[in-house]
Amino acid sequence: KPTRALPVPPLSLSPSAPPQSATPNAAPSHYRLAPNDILHVRVFQEEDLETSARVSKSGSIPFPLLGNVQLGGLTLQEATTRLESALREYLVRPQVAIRILEFNKRKFTVLGQVNRPGTFDFPDDSPLSLLEAIGMAGGYTRIANASKISLKRQTPNGEQIFRLNGKKMASDPDAPRFELQSGDTIVVEESLF
Repeated sequence: KPTRALPVPPLSLSPSAPPQSATPNAAPSHYRLAPNDILHVRVFQEEDLETSARVSKSGSIPFPLLGNVQLGGLTLQEATTRLESALREYLVRPQVAIRILEFNKRKFTVLGQVNRPGTFDFPDDSPLSLLEAIGMAGGYTRIANASKISLKRQTPNGEQIFRLNGKKMASDPDAPRFELQSGDTIVVEESLF
């Protein structure tokens, strides 16, 4: 029957674009697209729309027919839905497949009273807490004040500063986990004797 054979050939035409689950860079469902991620986008039976693009600092990618499309901050599923919705203006039932060719290098910086201050890479695409980040920087020095930590974060509305208590986070099992974002700068203050 033609209905069974029809969808199979287009999917196997391009060996360079295996299905999402087969790619070594498959992102977990919670991963949100970030600047400098390189995406490969395919539209089923529309070879001229196949494209690879780097997510810009503003979170967009250039895409045929649509111009710049805002995908930063979205999961792969959300990005797929957004592209399919936008393409409905031009195609009957667009089917989009997105995969990440290369993850951006997400970094954070730890300064002040830690044993190894510096800039560090996030581990793969996993979430990272404030305390884990301080651990990666070698932990607190003898004169660190763990209850006085500031974190600077660049947001679309400018710089945001968080005042955090690492001592309470470490000792209180009910304390909320503070998740880092790429580009965060942590400063551990000194104890005043």
